[in-house]
Amino acid sequence: MNAITGGMQHGVRCCPYPGNGVQSPGGAPGLSVKLQDHAKKKERLMMERIRVGVLCGGRSGEHEVSLQSARNVLAAMDRRKYEPVVIGIHKSGEWHLYPPEAFLLHEDDPKRIRLAESGEALAVVPGGKSGALVRVRGSEAVADLDVIFPVLHGPFGEDGTVQGLLRLTGLPFVGAGVLGSAVGMDKDVMKRLLRDAGIPTASFLVLHWERDEMPDFAGVSRQLGCPFFVKPANYGSSIGISRVEGPDDYPRALAEAFRYDHKVVVESLVRGREIECSVLGNEDPVASVPGEVVPKRTFYSYEAKYLDEDGADLKIPADLPEHLTDRVRKLAVRAFQALCCEGMARVDAFVTPEEEVLVNEINTIPGFTKISMYPMLWEESGIPYGELIHRLIRLALERHERDKMKAN
Repeated sequence: MNAITGGMQHGVRCCPYPGNGVQSPGGAPGLSVKLQDHAKKKERLMMERIRVGVLCGGRSGEHEVSLQSARNVLAAMDRRKYEPVVIGIHKSGEWHLYPPEAFLLHEDDPKRIRLAESGEALAVVPGGKSGALVRVRGSEAVADLDVIFPVLHGPFGEDGTVQGLLRLTGLPFVGAGVLGSAVGMDKDVMKRLLRDAGIPTASFLVLHWERDEMPDFAGVSRQLGCPFFVKPANYGSSIGISRVEGPDDYPRALAEAFRYDHKVVVESLVRGREIECSVLGNEDPVASVPGEVVPKRTFYSYEAKYLDEDGADLKIPADLPEHLTDRVRKLAVRAFQALCCEGMARVDAFVTPEEEVLVNEINTIPGFTKISMYPMLWEESGIPYGELIHRLIRLALERHERDKMKAN
């Protein structure tokens, strides 16, 4: 066990809210009243169980992965501190309210798992926390929620859309805000920002459907070498990704990627080890010990990540010399900050035989399935699953109160 829990106390403010010992500027009208209200709310939340809405499912191709993640988040949540409800988003886009013990069908089968049919339909009403979620039948407000825990992967959940909606409702939520979520989902924008921040990343091209003339295989190979990868710009979990070994693979790879997005990233192959690092925090994020993914196929596919427990070997911690471990962790934090992230993220990187470290991508809502790296890396770093969920919720509440104080 390579515990770094002590460092966490400095990297993440573990108290529920900032503002302890805040002094009111002399004569600032109304500020003392606002601070008193803030203190009363803090005291209530410390005494009562916090009501958490676990938001899962969604319209993307990662719907089933989200349900697996939500199940594990709920199982790890300390019911002495938190009172969870489930808000399941069906593939049609409808929001439904469920009790946490009865929201899934076929929950032990990753391929057949789905939301139950009996949830009450919900509507989202922007404009304030009170009554932000109402039952469609009868327009009755759902009891106040204190915080939302989004466990949504891919478009319409991890890309800033839901985060913007939650901002409009006034509800605190776990994870990156609107900008960080949008940037983290778009591999094109993400890679350009990493490059501009001086963070090494693989060489790439960007192609737009119906806007760009598609370069031929020979042209791409001259720029990026071969093999190379073709990826949808705005998708995750390796969905739509193809490895191109020769000219016959290239048109099929483009067609597959354009099924999922109008913009495609073509990326050079990096020959190296696949290293992942978890990041936690708001203003002062810290990184976990790194782990290594050793795929048993040509690359770390969707099936290997979520359906096949034997699809890859996960080495936690990664067998790296100390200087490379430090470099990976520092680059993970730099990437997290350069991409305007908050709360949590998993940073994926490559370590080459020449000991070069290249950041591949960031995941702002990483998986929480039983074979997901994000919680396992924190477990190895000294933060058990339940404590991790607790810290993530506290970080969300802390940021919300910070933003309110700034707005006032």
